[in-house]
Amino acid sequence: MRKILFILVAAVCAFVACDPVHEDISDAGHISLDELLAQTSVGTDKSDDGKNGNIIICETKAPVNVVWDIAEKKKDGKEPEFGKNVFKSNYAQQKKKLGQYIVKMTAICSDGTKYVHLYNDVTCEVITKQLDRFNIYPRPGKEAEDLPFKPGSWNAAAMRFSDNEGQHFPFISDEVYWGFKTLILDVSDVEEGTTMMVHNGWWSATYYDNMPLQNGPNEIQLTEEIAKDCAKGKGGSAKDLQFLIKSGNCTVNSVYYEE
Repeated sequence: MRKILFILVAAVCAFVACDPVHEDISDAGHISLDELLAQTSVGTDKSDDGKNGNIIICETKAPVNVVWDIAEKKKDGKEPEFGKNVFKSNYAQQKKKLGQYIVKMTAICSDGTKYVHLYNDVTCEVITKQLDRFNIYPRPGKEAEDLPFKPGSWNAAAMRFSDNEGQHFPFISDEVYWGFKTLILDVSDVEEGTTMMVHNGWWSATYYDNMPLQNGPNEIQLTEEIAKDCAKGKGGSAKDLQFLIKSGNCTVNSVYYEE
């Protein structure tokens, strides 16, 4: 899967003490890295025979605010592709496929001190909870209608997630937006140099630009910024999420998320 740009600074700046998924660290002062690590654990659930399951569990009891970033460990020694599974919470868990992962923890103390620590060897050995696939396109029960298609370059309606302004994709539910799901765009027949932009239907914000596509699954992480712009409820502005082919060509087969 290709690298998706993730601006960590923006995520860090988004921390607020009143965020319900974070600790109130306003009076916590400063702690050392050793103190942080002593109060933090990253690992997996366990199967009945004690093997590592496929649920990665990240938790800190330290008085800090945390961003977890889970990336698959590359077998060829290349850099892990951080930015696709990001969780802003002092406790987070994520179902994953079997394999080896690296978890990057970024913690912010109340005095502004930032710590970054890598947990390099998190291994999922057996399936304890099956990954379930939830299709957005083709729509469940509409597979005979929602066929693969080739979006034209700069065709803004072709891949707009809308109930009235798109050509193919239905609107995305608030549960998906506010659940910060990782959307998976499955494509084939990808021409060399094909790139995509992810923005909203009002063209007021671009979330990922010049994203290279490859044959097979391509991940797009939904973020708080996207949810605030595109969700309909819970304060969302209902602007519709939009994928846009900027150059090249491909066949779009499906859009889904797994959990």
